[in-house]
Amino acid sequence: MDDLLSGLDCPLPKTETLAEGAVLLRRFAAHEADGLVAALPPIAAAASFRHMVTPGGHAMSVAMTNCGAAGWVSDRKGYRYARQDPQSGRPWPAMPAVWRSLAVRAAAAAGFEGFDSNSCLINRYAAKARMGLHQDKDEGEFDAPIVSVSLGLPAVFLFGGRRRRERPRRIRLESGDVVVWGGPARLNYHGVASVAAGNHPLTGDCRINLTFRHAAL
Repeated sequence: MDDLLSGLDCPLPKTETLAEGAVLLRRFAAHEADGLVAALPPIAAAASFRHMVTPGGHAMSVAMTNCGAAGWVSDRKGYRYARQDPQSGRPWPAMPAVWRSLAVRAAAAAGFEGFDSNSCLINRYAAKARMGLHQDKDEGEFDAPIVSVSLGLPAVFLFGGRRRRERPRRIRLESGDVVVWGGPARLNYHGVASVAAGNHPLTGDCRINLTFRHAAL
């Protein structure tokens, strides 16, 4: 009986299919969230968070930085991946092993074995920050999935179809939730609704999102 009850304290992550090729893994990263957040300050010290500018000249409400072999950047020249941080001219910080391990395991749990992320975009959402509907298509190749990890304040994730005009689903994400999409859903539009003000014991007054990708370099 003790053996049967021992597993009740650690329930298996709840899996929800959002579309063909897209899976929500509820609380998949919850048990290791402290370690994930603890790995962030050295990255932010080497490559500070910044509000990137779109090609149209608008500053994004979400603060961003990167780690890995390349980082996603945006400025008046366009969207692209760069091996060096344009602010410092130095390579982006290395991806923490604990982050890479989580990305590999989450991708496998969603049916994408052998995921090899070489880039992690780190988004910091303060109150009222949002991310409009968009496709992740600057990677240059689309065989690998996207792995998105939520930490801290909750948010409403918008997940649509292959066309912008398709009405997206609204999915509440809590700290530790992981969304993985690839295959037929790899280029689906997605975004994040305006984040409500709050305070979380893990991240304070913000939400941290880790987005793991594989970019063609």
